[in-house]
Amino acid sequence: MELGMVGLGKMGANMTRRLLKGGHRVLVYDPRPEAVRELEGEGAVGGGSLTELVGNLQPPRTVWVMVPSGQITEESIESLAGLLRTGDTVIDGGNSNYKDSQCRAGALRDKGLHFIDVGTSGGIWGLTEGYSMMIGGEPDVVERHRSIFATLAPAPDRGWGRVGPNGAGHFVKMIHNGIEYGLMQAYAEGFEIMKAKKGFDLRLHQIAEI
Repeated sequence: MELGMVGLGKMGANMTRRLLKGGHRVLVYDPRPEAVRELEGEGAVGGGSLTELVGNLQPPRTVWVMVPSGQITEESIESLAGLLRTGDTVIDGGNSNYKDSQCRAGALRDKGLHFIDVGTSGGIWGLTEGYSMMIGGEPDVVERHRSIFATLAPAPDRGWGRVGPNGAGHFVKMIHNGIEYGLMQAYAEGFEIMKAKKGFDLRLHQIAEI
């Protein structure tokens, strides 16, 4: 499948690499020309602007936005909305607030565009291990992009799934993050207690490996 990737940070760049290895045609854009050139050297098609990126995609177009949540995401999607045409799809794979994703889905729908929100987990290890993806969107739109999700996931039949309508993907990712951070805090507090314990001479490095 062909898609555009906007944002070539650690996540976006490695997701592009995994898609290229999976046989997809990926057109890339990032405000840093050196990031674009690096991916061009690995098989991606570079664009010097969002306009060029969209212009080089064949309709119906799909553009995956992988930039920090907040104003940068808002500006990127607004710009794309002015360039894309009826039937095209925008995917937000960042950590946007789910309420913002619901609003963006509605605004894009009014323009005849589709929107998918994807809570993406995997970090720098996703390139080799695959990404966990919690997806929100219309069932038929998500299904049309199955090959993308199947390539990015740890395996085609696991590690990804549509969890509900627009906003649901980012909502589930928010809960996922809360659970993860809670576990990390619990680990930290537990090890702090062991570190402070007198009389046992506990070796924390050893305990961490048990």
